[in-house]
Amino acid sequence: MIHLPNRRQALALAASALLSPVASKAAAPRIAAIDWGMLETLLALGIEPVAATELMQFRKIVVEPAVPQSVADLGLRGAPNYELLLTVAPDLIVISNFYEYQRPMLERIAPVFAQTVYEAGVPPYPLAEAATLALGERLGRQAEAKRYVDDTAHEIARLRAALSPGSTRPAFVISLGDSRHFRAFGRDAMFGDVLTRLGIENAWTDETSYSAAAPVGLEALARLPEASILIVSPLPADVGRSLPSNALWNALPAVRQNRVTVLEPVNHFGCLPSARRFARLATAALAGTRHD
Repeated sequence: MIHLPNRRQALALAASALLSPVASKAAAPRIAAIDWGMLETLLALGIEPVAATELMQFRKIVVEPAVPQSVADLGLRGAPNYELLLTVAPDLIVISNFYEYQRPMLERIAPVFAQTVYEAGVPPYPLAEAATLALGERLGRQAEAKRYVDDTAHEIARLRAALSPGSTRPAFVISLGDSRHFRAFGRDAMFGDVLTRLGIENAWTDETSYSAAAPVGLEALARLPEASILIVSPLPADVGRSLPSNALWNALPAVRQNRVTVLEPVNHFGCLPSARRFARLATAALAGTRHD
């Protein structure tokens, strides 16, 4: 559970941010990030924000790039601590289209820069590339942004080339909310888009509304018996305990033939850093599954 700082804690965090190395450089703009995808992009471009949201969860779920301890935690993405944000006094606040409803409040504090990466029915990878380049343009990091876009494309291409033909069977990419239902990531989710770029058919072909389909029963994973299953963690504790004894789960061909891998956490709504992380984890998992 995320706890918002009280007034005294907020002032202490703000003071720490004001003394950070980034703030001490007159030419460096002071950036606050509400959206995690924008936060990971800032860090990938070598920009340390003065404040961002839900950093404890970010470090557990997004993982990389690492967030410096000097970054002030604004609390919940959906309801940031505006008092602390005002005290930190950013020059710019970066958001995604998910947080446009906050714009009127945020613009009372600083100019707002927004980018759209997730739209229903639209593969997000090109939008993440465009967002990276736009953010680089806005912050005077055009060369760094172009380099990161190119490096990400090259890494995914390298990983695709490294996969053996037997590793490229179709795959479901899912998350588990309980031991009987899953959410599937389709073509308009970053995981689904990257899966295709790795040369792997996404076994989930239904619409997913830019993230993951509404929970469906485990039996749907039997639609394509030859497919592998990639589970994006974290898993709820009760699921980890009950799934091994779940008869329906154990009856799935992918489970019987050891073609299931639980991946480390990756940001479901990430930008290019999350795309790279998922590509590495998925490639390693699929290269290690049985091919019979």
